[in-house]
Amino acid sequence: MSQETGTEVSERYVSGGPGEELAAPSLAAAVKLTVDRIGDDPAICGDDGLTLTWNEMWAKASRVAGGLASLGISTGDTVALMLNNRPEFIPCDLGAVVLGAVPFSIYQTSSPEQIQYVCSDAAARVAIVERAYLDTFMVARTDLPELEHVITLDGEGGTMTLEALEAIDPTFDPTESIAAIDPDDLLTLIYTSGTTGPPKGVQLTHRNLMALTSGVEGMIDLPERGGKVISWLPAAHIAERGANYYLPTIRGLTIHVCSDPRKIIEVLPTVRPTWFFAVPRIWEKLKAGLEAKIAAMPDQAREMAEGAIDAAVKQVELRQAGSPVPQELAAAVAQADLAMFAPIRAQLGLDEAVAVNVGAAPTPFEVLRFFHAIGLEIGELWGMSETCGVATLNPPNRVKLGTVGPPVAGCELKLGEDGEVFVRGDAVMAGYRNMPEKTAEAIDSEGWLATGDIGALDADGYLKIVDRKKELIINAAGKNMSPAGIEAKIKAADSLIGQCIAIGDARPYNVALIVLDPEVAPVWAAKQGIDGDLAAIAASDAAKAAVGAAVEAANQRMSRVEQIKRFEILATDWLPGGDELTPTMKLKRKPIGEKYAAEIESLYVR
Repeated sequence: MSQETGTEVSERYVSGGPGEELAAPSLAAAVKLTVDRIGDDPAICGDDGLTLTWNEMWAKASRVAGGLASLGISTGDTVALMLNNRPEFIPCDLGAVVLGAVPFSIYQTSSPEQIQYVCSDAAARVAIVERAYLDTFMVARTDLPELEHVITLDGEGGTMTLEALEAIDPTFDPTESIAAIDPDDLLTLIYTSGTTGPPKGVQLTHRNLMALTSGVEGMIDLPERGGKVISWLPAAHIAERGANYYLPTIRGLTIHVCSDPRKIIEVLPTVRPTWFFAVPRIWEKLKAGLEAKIAAMPDQAREMAEGAIDAAVKQVELRQAGSPVPQELAAAVAQADLAMFAPIRAQLGLDEAVAVNVGAAPTPFEVLRFFHAIGLEIGELWGMSETCGVATLNPPNRVKLGTVGPPVAGCELKLGEDGEVFVRGDAVMAGYRNMPEKTAEAIDSEGWLATGDIGALDADGYLKIVDRKKELIINAAGKNMSPAGIEAKIKAADSLIGQCIAIGDARPYNVALIVLDPEVAPVWAAKQGIDGDLAAIAASDAAKAAVGAAVEAANQRMSRVEQIKRFEILATDWLPGGDELTPTMKLKRKPIGEKYAAEIESLYVR
């Protein structure tokens, strides 16, 4: 393991301070405290109109627990869930949790082979599956002899329905089983995306979760009552579980369900969340949409709007640099905020947010600066499944652009000789399931987790992530470069560009594969007089010229060795959970390299 060259910027502690006990020993116990406190308040609101109070949600979870117990599920047994975002998800998951069992989620886009792998690795005995995914799941089940029961939602086809499961023991009381849960018992398994090999099952305990949520609560001032979040990311990802399930049920925030993630931008104004977490692509789309509306204004109104944003950006830059803001500039921005920015925040549905965060992938600096300028202080956070989702977080009102913030309470950081970030604390996983060698590689004898990320710490303990250690481009001359940094600059140069991957490892120069934004491209094409689908637009000379100009503009912001020499616009779209992107829109670099090997090679030979 690398030796420490940085400094530890946070003292280790257990939830609340050194030597103090956790407020609740388990997720189950913590949720029960919420139910006892605000039982008649709304807990879950579905986009189909279904609303469950905390008391109703707990009763449903208890019925699920009673049914699972009758099937022999108890402490340590694993239960697979393959469900869309829907009100039934939390009661089903929590029904297993209160028994001391270990529920885990499967991505809805999984193939039968992927389902078979994770269920076999987890040794799942029971699965709860939505009817829409049942046919695919049942193909996988033929190779899962340990899977005894398949519970089906929204129809027949498994061994029983969810309604039948709940009817087995409808008066079941989980009090005794909750009391038996130890903080170090497993809570869930999070299977990594498996972009460089078989997925690893990250084992998270109740202690991991309770320590992490305490640390986050210490940095974000969430209300005791009346707060709102939106459930819209895949439940198989730690970001969704942490931000829109675990913390809200512990804190008592109402969870509004968005069953179609493509509609999240439409749902925001109807919910007006108190806390909103999104992946970078959502913020990029919001920025592109706002800029398109401004560009469509009459000349005088457009010039005024652009001037107001320019002034606000200047104020952000001065504040970030710690420089005084001239009184005249501050007054102009304050006036613009009243007349323009506040209405925009309301239009977006983010005017009631006490915190907005972004993570799971690098976010272009220009995107962050833009939203800060219009009064939305988006804070980048950083973590991984192995750290229960979060390790560092930019606190509201103390955001440093370009960093992912300081470590949350209870988390220690240090840097290795090569800049690799190491993390230690109660939120660090118990290990990888059935992979002791991988666990030993990741966590040393002193509890330090090697994250694989390269970073730097500033004087205030704020962390900046440079790139993934294994994803750095090292060209034929031995120069190290960050592909994420290159890609962020290209995407920021023109909203027409939806996705970009920079390639150049062991090559003489860098090239890029570019995908047009499927929403921006048709609007742009119509203005250019171009007819046809995304493939036709991508093949047009106008698109090649526009993307070429954007690449050249981005190149001007990079060193010569980082610059993109050639690029190709692909006649396709990259979808979350597909061959090229994970469900949270991270690039699958190795699969992309394999799938588009011919296109990449052509950029080096012509």
